[in-house]
Amino acid sequence: MKPFSYERAKTPAEAAAAASRHENAKFIAGGTNLLDLMKLEIEAPAHLVDVNGLALDKIEETPEGGLRIGALVRNTDLAADRRVRRDYALLSRALLSGASGQLRNKATTAGNLLQRTRCPYFYDTHQPCNKRQPGSGCGALQGFSRQHAVLGASDQCIATHPSDMAVAMRALDATVETVQPNGAERKIPVADLHRLPGDTPHIETVLQPGELITAVTLPKPVGGTQIYHKVRDRASYAFALVSVGLIVQRDGRGRVALGGVAHKPWRIEAAEAELPRGAQAVASKLLAGAKPTGQNAFKLKLVERTLGAALAEAKGSGR
Repeated sequence: MKPFSYERAKTPAEAAAAASRHENAKFIAGGTNLLDLMKLEIEAPAHLVDVNGLALDKIEETPEGGLRIGALVRNTDLAADRRVRRDYALLSRALLSGASGQLRNKATTAGNLLQRTRCPYFYDTHQPCNKRQPGSGCGALQGFSRQHAVLGASDQCIATHPSDMAVAMRALDATVETVQPNGAERKIPVADLHRLPGDTPHIETVLQPGELITAVTLPKPVGGTQIYHKVRDRASYAFALVSVGLIVQRDGRGRVALGGVAHKPWRIEAAEAELPRGAQAVASKLLAGAKPTGQNAFKLKLVERTLGAALAEAKGSGR
């Protein structure tokens, strides 16, 4: 691990300003992803801004009837909150599908959204990776690509986003709240937070340098039956090959978001009109334009089957 300086911020605006004053600064909260990356010298921040003392660890009801989740709310606490379990079951189920209990006790809401890919070529500093070292190439394109993206990828990067929570947030139409180094605040729909790789896979979000996530807001509950299905190589502590976040209303309308298939949570609202027709009809629109490799083409059929299983569970729950 390379040397770095460190400070504790007292307010969100102070934290953002501090990060902007130092080249290659990073915020640290739970550290469940960042510290691993620092030890491997994939991340080498010159300065760390500790945000754990910013009192952003509350879950509060909003005047509009939704929930405002502080950026520092731990995954375990968010999944267990009675309001989340009652009104946003998809979110609770997605969180409990991720990582291990020990990691969920430390990992934060903002950190979960901003965690970096688990692509093995990104983690191996002896391999080319445009996300880790722009211009070096993408080892996965001609290498082992079973876990990689089938949608929204480019010839620069085919990595996937690892977050289960982000899939649920996308289906629930969450909004990310931030503060910028000049103290200005802004709200970003979670649909717009993550970028597709294009020619700049190392730029993963629309956040500006020093911009700090302070909260994630969920709108008024949409009700319905909420299901999260995750298919992975082992039963726990593994990232998704394919995951499906599903909300189905009594009239058959609903929402679908996918994980494990793209550089960001994948949702195509136009596909949701096909839900009454079944999984095949929805999947055909969700997967339009897919470009799998020879090793991960199975994901296309796996999406359809996982969505079918989720729809069958929702139908059974609605009886």
